[in-house]
Amino acid sequence: MDSQGQTTSLQRLQNVEKRIVKVLELAGGVMDELASPVGPRKDVVQNHCLEFMQLIKDIQVALRDEIKSACEYRPFEKCDYGPRIANEICYKKVEFIMSQLDAMKQTIDEYHAAV
Repeated sequence: MDSQGQTTSLQRLQNVEKRIVKVLELAGGVMDELASPVGPRKDVVQNHCLEFMQLIKDIQVALRDEIKSACEYRPFEKCDYGPRIANEICYKKVEFIMSQLDAMKQTIDEYHAAV
């Protein structure tokens, strides 16, 4: 992941954090209204609850997107270590087979020379 992607992701997570703080402030505001000696004002509680629920939905969407984005990130996707090692092993096997074939050819040549 490049630094631009990381910065963007961090900024999005910071925005989620700010929303979480706002949600807690709204919950505290509702608690204050409910504990008010005069009694809770219905319109204030209702507005806080609506905003609370909307922020919760926004937070869920943002976190879901961040998780999905993180799952798509594969740091070793372009790593060629496995194929390179497999290629080196195959190369050694071919070298071994060539040496065996050379030895067989030499034995055959020696046999034909002796006959």
